[in-house]
Amino acid sequence: MENELITSAVDLSVVGFGLITVGASFSIALTAFGAVQSIARQPEMQSRIFTVFIMAAAMIEALGLLGFVLAFVS
Repeated sequence: MENELITSAVDLSVVGFGLITVGASFSIALTAFGAVQSIARQPEMQSRIFTVFIMAAAMIEALGLLGFVLAFVS
């Protein structure tokens, strides 16, 4: 019985990691979509928009990594 509980907890952490990965990927994709649209509308602002996009993508990726760690720690 105890072995089944450990196995189900591991399975849930893997599912949690999968959801976190999909969420982070979707968020970065939406951010990139917005950045590309903004650059298409105002090409002269490309450097600023790109900088903000890279910072946002790094923050989202850090949250995904934090979720990865928490999924396997708990």
